[in-house]
Amino acid sequence: MVGPIAALAGAPQHRDQVPGYFRLKVGDLEVTSLHDGTGQFDTNWLSGTKAVMAGIANTLQKRAHFLDVADWGFLVNTGKRLILVDAGAGEWWGGGAFGRVEANLHRAGYTPKQVDLVLITHMHSDHIGGLSTRDGKRVFPNAEVYVAKAENDFWLSPEIAAKAPKEAQEFFQSAQAVSAPYSKAGKWHTFSGSVEITEGIKTVPLSGHTPGHTGYEFSSKGQKILFWGDIIHVQSFQFKHPEVSVVFDIDPAAAVTTRETLLPVLADEDALIAGPHLPFPGLGRLQRDGNAYSWTPVVFTDQSTPR
Repeated sequence: MVGPIAALAGAPQHRDQVPGYFRLKVGDLEVTSLHDGTGQFDTNWLSGTKAVMAGIANTLQKRAHFLDVADWGFLVNTGKRLILVDAGAGEWWGGGAFGRVEANLHRAGYTPKQVDLVLITHMHSDHIGGLSTRDGKRVFPNAEVYVAKAENDFWLSPEIAAKAPKEAQEFFQSAQAVSAPYSKAGKWHTFSGSVEITEGIKTVPLSGHTPGHTGYEFSSKGQKILFWGDIIHVQSFQFKHPEVSVVFDIDPAAAVTTRETLLPVLADEDALIAGPHLPFPGLGRLQRDGNAYSWTPVVFTDQSTPR
């Protein structure tokens, strides 16, 4: 018989979490994931066949966290430049559930003033909101901002905004407000097609989700990483069903085509991917799984080792 175990003094629970960033090396590049927040995707935001949607609804009844998603920004230190790829939601999206990129930038050992360059995959609020405050101040005062011309011309067009449905108005309003301080300072720039922004950084047109949706491929010492923007929103089923689109897609058919074209290439290349809506740490690789795909996040390590 085992007797009663004497209780030690109760240790208090610690409610704080580890800092919201993760680093890895890609060649000579230091890549840091910056956590912006978490949420849950609404089933009403999805569009698929009746069978697929029924399967999602059924799974959600059994697994309450099936549609959980994250939001990340990514910081790249090249040794010469400090580059941010997407800026998170800031004060412009998520009702307080997001907007942690700036705080985690500080926790990672940097300040907004040190950021030289910001590359925008697209101009939805959860990707550009962190650029500016509600009172019109630049969060990254020394940064030059780059975005595809097609993206810029769409979201900053008063004519297109006037014709947009009511539910899309907030995206146009935030795009105009967030970009304005940089435009006034001469720090808002556009590009077209596939170009080299600077040495080792190439734009990758991935239109569909938005007109100028763009990925950025960074290369160093024979290693590459692709920051792919919103190719995938919900990893729990879009890797198995790439044909499922979301209501935020401006051109759903084109978004699906882009995804179905890109995924097999990246899987075959065993490419390192940075996805802003993928689970911690938003970095990983694809594998083929029959006619579908699976996602393998990079393994956590407390060392900034090559991947």
